[in-house]
Formats: sequence, structure tokens, C-alpha cells
Amino acid sequence: MRLKDKVAIITGAAMGVQGELMGIGGTTAWMFAKEGAKLVLTDMNAEKGEKTAAQIRKTGAEAVFVKHEVSSEDHWKKVVAVTVEKFVCLDIIVNAAGTTTGSTVERTTLEQWDTMMDIHAKGAFLGMKHCIPVMKKSGGGSIVILSSTDGMIGGGFSAPYAAAKGANRLLARAAAIQYAKDNIRVNSLHPGEIDTPLSRWAVDQVLDSGGDDPRLDWIPMGRLGTSQEVAQSIVFLASDESAYMTGAELVIDGGIIAK
Repeated sequence: MRLKDKVAIITGAAMGVQGELMGIGGTTAWMFAKEGAKLVLTDMNAEKGEKTAAQIRKTGAEAVFVKHEVSSEDHWKKVVAVTVEKFVCLDIIVNAAGTTTGSTVERTTLEQWDTMMDIHAKGAFLGMKHCIPVMKKSGGGSIVILSSTDGMIGGGFSAPYAAAKGANRLLARAAAIQYAKDNIRVNSLHPGEIDTPLSRWAVDQVLDSGGDDPRLDWIPMGRLGTSQEVAQSIVFLASDESAYMTGAELVIDGGIIAK
């Protein structure tokens, strides 16, 4: 019960339906519930989001779902209002909402660029902008921003994705410095190649039917990571076990950036 009675907003949490391959946000929701947190789950996929929240409630945990476009300031205001109305305070934000697109600089459209920046960089910014005032009143908290190894070393699959993930990485650092005095910690998490619904979709875009997964050749450990392995680290960053960590960049990549 490392998060007992902590109130957490988790974006990108719809892919948490039992019996299906889960995303990082959905897996994190289940782990947070097991650790005693009270949850506000958000995503654009209302069907799966509502189902995930309902399944979590059946275990006895408290969870609500809000349909949420993370690049919308009005949507963020609604999410915060629902959180305060339901749970009064706010202790944790996990910015796990994300998408990707495979593209070189030359082939990137303005729409692709804006989408990556909106969801990853603007989404994290707006979340902090509207949640931090509530966190201050709650006595502090922990913010975890999902970046990527692509935000540290580039990565050739998608120029706009790497740029957006690099942006939210440095946003986390700046916010960590600005709000340390308020007992608000901000850390970024950098997964490598993780087996999730989004990553499978992304790889399917570049693989021929029946082709081998090219990612395995990049990974010293020789396997993909799991959403459970990433979610365990999110629990650590959200809990008091990481009380002296802020502005840190936690890498979970099977050794990719060690090469």
C-alpha cells in the first residue's frame, strides 16, 4: 500500500482492460489501485477507459474515468474539477498519454509535427499548469512525465516524436527546479522498446507481413520490455520511496543507450 489514499490522475489510461494487451497508462492504473491510490483515469478512448475504470472498481478501489484530449486546456480544467469534486486533493500526475508517427524530417507534415508536440509537450505542460495549484494546496506531490529514449538519443523512426519527447524531458527538469520548494517532485521516465498496443501498431507500419521485429537487434538484453516493468518504476517515482528524487531521468530500455 505504498500509495494509500493518494489521489492520482493518469492520462492515456484506457488500455487497461483485463484480458487484453495493456498500455503503460492502463497497467499503471492497476498497480496504483493495488497500492491503495484513488484514481482519475483519462483518455480519448472512452469505451475502453470506462471499462478499465469499472474493472478496477470491482476490486474495491476507487476509480473514475474522464474523456480527455490532453492538448485541450478546457479538458484539463474539467479533469482537475472532477478530481477536486470527487477526491478534494491531488497528489500524483502521470502523463502517459501518447501516440507516434513514423516520419523523416522531409516527409513530416505540419499536422504530424503539431500532433506530436500537442500530445507530448503541450499535454504535459497543461497538466502541470492546472494541477500544480491543487498540489500546492494538498501539500506537494509527484509528477511523472513519460518521455522516451528517443527524447535522449534521437532515434531514427520519427523526427517529430523524438523532438516532442525531448521537449517534455526538459520541461520536467525546468518544473523540478521551479517547484522543489513546494514539495512537488517532477521526474521523467524514458522507456525504450516496450511491448504495448501503440508500439505494435507503430512497428506494423514499417514491417512487411510476417517480418521479424527489427527492434530486437537494437536491444542488448535481446527482448522487449513490458508495460509492467515500466509501471513498477512509475509506482516508485510516485511513492515516498523516491522522496529525494526530482529532475531525474529514469531509463528503462534493456541497455539501448548504454551502447
